[in-house]
Formats: sequence, C-alpha cells, structure tokens
Amino acid sequence: MQSTLVTVRIGAEPPPRLDKALARDVPEAAALSRTRLARLIADGAVRLNGAPATDPKAKVAEGDIVEITVEQAAETHIGAEDIALDVVYEDDDLIVINKPAGMVVHPAPGSPGGTLVNALLHHCGDTLSGVGGEKRPGIVHRIDKDTSGLLVVAKSDRAHHGLAAQFEKHTVDRAYLAICHGVPDQADPRLQGVRGVSFEPGGVMKITTHLARHKTDRQKQAVLFQGGRHAVTRVRLLERFGQPPVAALVECRLETGRTHQIRVHMAHTGHGLIGDPVYGGRRKLSEKALPPKAVAAARAFPRQALHAAVLGFEHPVSGDALRFEAELPADFAGLLAALRG
Repeated sequence: MQSTLVTVRIGAEPPPRLDKALARDVPEAAALSRTRLARLIADGAVRLNGAPATDPKAKVAEGDIVEITVEQAAETHIGAEDIALDVVYEDDDLIVINKPAGMVVHPAPGSPGGTLVNALLHHCGDTLSGVGGEKRPGIVHRIDKDTSGLLVVAKSDRAHHGLAAQFEKHTVDRAYLAICHGVPDQADPRLQGVRGVSFEPGGVMKITTHLARHKTDRQKQAVLFQGGRHAVTRVRLLERFGQPPVAALVECRLETGRTHQIRVHMAHTGHGLIGDPVYGGRRKLSEKALPPKAVAAARAFPRQALHAAVLGFEHPVSGDALRFEAELPADFAGLLAALRG
C-alpha cells in the first residue's frame, strides 16, 4: 500500500503533549483530524526526532521534528451501488443529500444494502479522500429510514472532524416539519402538567428529558428523567386542522440529536406523529372534525409524517455559512393538502 510522509516542525510555545501539538501544527493540507492523529500515534506511525512515539502524552518542544507516515486510504468493505441520489450540494469535502423516505442511512445487519452509504460510494467514487484511513463517506448524523429530508455527509477527514465538532456543540441548525395528532398549544392546560414540558416566548413548546433504549422493546427509545442522554426539542405550532382542531403542522428544532428524538418527544407530550408505527399509538382522527378524504389520507399514510426541511452549518473547511431547504416530498404534501380540505 502506498504511503505519504508528513513532516511537521513544532512551532513556538507548543502544547505540552504530542497529540495536542500535532493537532495545532500539522498542515491543514494534510487533512488529518485529531481522531486520525491519535490513531496514527497508537499505530506506531509517528516518529519524534527520529524515534518512535506511541504515547500521545509525550513531551514536545519548539523545533522538534515529527514524521507521520500516512497510509493511502484503504478500500471499504461496503459495496458501491448505483442508486439515484437527490444531491443538494457537493464539493471536495462534503455532500448534502435530500434523502427519500424508505432509505436507510448506513448498512446494518437488517439492511446490508440499498443504503445511503452504498449509494454515496458509487456516486462519489474516487472523490472520497478517506475518513479515518478508509475510503468511505463520513456519517456525522442520521435520520430515520422513514423520515425524509436533508443530511450532510463528509467526504474528507478534515470535514468529518469539523462537522462532528459542530454537531457535538449543537451549533447546527436543524428544522423538521411534522404532522401530529392533536394541537400542541400553550393554552392547553393538560400540557402544563406534562413533566419536561415548558413554554418559551412565542408559544414555543420546549421538551427537555433524557432518552434511553426502552427496557423491554429494544427497537424503541424511552423518556427518562434520570440516566440516559440529555435531549431537548423545541416545537412551534404552524397550522391546525379540523373543526374542532384534531391535528397540526409543527416545526421541530433539535438542540440535541438523539435516536428517534422528535418522535418519542412528541409522543411524550401526547402529540404523536401521524403515521408513526412505533410511537404514534393507535389514535385515529375524528371523522366528525375532518372531511372523509382527510381522515382516509391520514389513515393510509405509510410512515411517520416527519421531514428534515432545513439544515444549516458552517463549512468545516472554508468557514462559509451554508443553509439548505428541502421541499416537501409528494406524500407529505399530499397529506397536508387533504387535511387542508
């Protein structure tokens, strides 16, 4: 396998540790993330002043010479598949996709092929410079199989590191459109008594809980208030449907990005998403409140009514502010039209 030698001269007033000094002084063109550098040190691919350096805490000084042997990115074991993609934006470092409902993001035992990663391997081909030493797209966030909408994927190690940092700091702007049972309105006294629910200016409902895998159903997530992982969702009411109102179009904004977060949070408030087979319960829309066509459309909707409509972030290499919007897919737009009568 071919390799490249990256030589680094440690600059003035370096951090005391080898790993931190390299993270500061490795040329940007080398496209080596902190995670990749840590792995290279552990793998014995780093020499400090000619001697092997496998301790990330090794002391360094100004003027030290560090040589890093970087192997050419290895081919991934995942197969490339010629699957059409709706590409919203693409450059050397990242790609933004409008994912259709029904597509799994990453291969897993239950879905080894036909995934977004399989499609990206075919689409990107040799433009993947490698993530973590392997020629593969860098998945920094996911959306559920039956949720449609926007997803950003890294094509390079430096983009993967930069995007992952933004998701970790919760600085990525993500807005979803959803159609739920009932109307999450601040005026509803029932919501005032739901633990973890509060309201912010403008009537925005804030849901703050912890989430963890369900104790008995391992395919589900469950709301907790001790243990699990911190999760925050904000919900803004956009439109009501029915006389009296029995459903609503809402905008959900993620502060954190946990598995099934919007779906389980909305169900926790008593406003599960229409069509959600896992968290939506067996609720049916009132035939007295809506026209028959609207009730039939909701009953026949084959997935959770959830669409990742807005995605905004800072480009991890150029620093440019990027923001994308994805139009509603036909099934979601059709359901909205039926509910509007």
